[in-house]
Order: sequence, then C-alpha cells, then structure tokens
Amino acid sequence: TARQLKDARKVFGSMDAVIVHSRRGADRLTGEVGLPEERVRVMALGAFDYLTRLPEEKPLPPELGEINPAWEGDPGSRPPVVLFFGLLRPYKGIDVLIRAAEQLAAPTGEVAPELWIVGNPRMDLTDLMERTAGLRLDVRWLPRFIEDAEIPAIMRRADVVVLPYLDGEQSGVLYTGIAFGKAMVVSDVGGIGEVAREHGVARLVEPGDAESLGQELSRLVVGPRAAAERERLEASCRAAAEGPFAWNAIARQTIGLYEELLG
Repeated sequence: TARQLKDARKVFGSMDAVIVHSRRGADRLTGEVGLPEERVRVMALGAFDYLTRLPEEKPLPPELGEINPAWEGDPGSRPPVVLFFGLLRPYKGIDVLIRAAEQLAAPTGEVAPELWIVGNPRMDLTDLMERTAGLRLDVRWLPRFIEDAEIPAIMRRADVVVLPYLDGEQSGVLYTGIAFGKAMVVSDVGGIGEVAREHGVARLVEPGDAESLGQELSRLVVGPRAAAERERLEASCRAAAEGPFAWNAIARQTIGLYEELLG
C-alpha cells in the first residue's frame, strides 16, 4: 500500500546500508523504495546447518514411522518420501501439491511414494485432508508444531523436499534442505527461484502449475532413474552448503560491510 511504501522509505532511508538475500529483493528496494544501489547489499542466507549437529535429536515421530516392519531391516525397500515441511499457510500451495500428487502413482512392481505434509497449521485443513484420502499413494499428515530436535529425523527420512509456493521471497525450509543435502522441487518465486536457478539445488516449476510440479516430483521418486536424478541435486546442495551458503563466508562479507561503513 501507499502507507507501507511511505514507511519503508522512512525506515530504510535512515540506514547506511541494507542487507537483502536476493537480487530480486535488492531490485525492489532500489526500484520501489528508491534506495541508492550502493546502499543495498546482497548477501546469502546461510544453510541451516546447525540442525544437522544438534546435541540431542528426537526419533522420527510415530505418525511418520515405518508402516511395514520389513522396511526397518531393508531400507532399500522403503517407499520414497516427498516432504512438505513448515507452517501450513494458503500461499504455500498445498492444494497445488495435492493435485500434483495424483501423478505419483508407481508402476506395477514398484513401491509407491509417500507424501508427508508436516508443520503447524495456519489454515483449515479439512478439505485438503479429505482430498488426499482419494489419492493413489499414502499421504501422512502431521499438522502440529515441530521442535528443532524432531527436524533431523524427518529431513533425513525424506527423499525429496517440495516448496510449491504461490508467492514468497525466502524460506527457511529451502536452507534446511540445502543443509541436509536434499533433492528439492521449488516454485520459481522470489529469492527461492533465484537460489535454485543459480546453484542447481532444486528443480524449478512455475507457481500454481500442478502438472509440471507432478512431473518433476515423479522424475525424482518414480522409475529406475529417480535415485540418480536425486543424487545430482543432493550433490549440488552439499556443494552449496559448503560454499556460498557457508556461514563463515557470509560472516566475512558482513564484517567487511561493517568495516567499510565504519571507515
């Protein structure tokens, strides 16, 4: 709104420098707010790697445990898991994901993938839950607050992390997926699409395109080539977590900016 833009100009205009996490964010500050380009700095948001080395981790929640006891002794026979994780909000495209999931039925003889929808709800899920009951794959819902200590087990069990957002600039889930080296499929929105495009950490789809989303997910969890496709994305995530999204590098950039401003 005009009021928000006025407030943004007042607040950001008083800053010596503003750090943003994407070029799209920088373009908005220079184009819409009117900040001089030299006062806007783009620095990455780092991988959430602290979650990979918590002093205490909790086991996988019972709601997400193995249905078939045989899977415990033979991990290769487990169904691949597509994970949607984070606050459950309308703009995150869960309805699009459910439509896309209709394409994920496995060929005869293959284990069908599972879809996990995990996170604290900020919307009514009744209709969405009813729709998933008719899908040809298992959909497991865990609609509650997730503690940090629960995240590692959930992330490690997932084969693909999906962010089917309709809008947005950044997402902590993206940087959690990078930290855990997960194959991902994300919508081309804001800085999320920018990170995926530049660092190869995820497959990109247009927001709201359920057909394309289903196709990309299918390539990663269905068929004999799916594991190899995931491995390529996983390798890109590991490289990104150790390189441009490593906190040491980001800290050096931030310190450099402070030193520049202090003269």
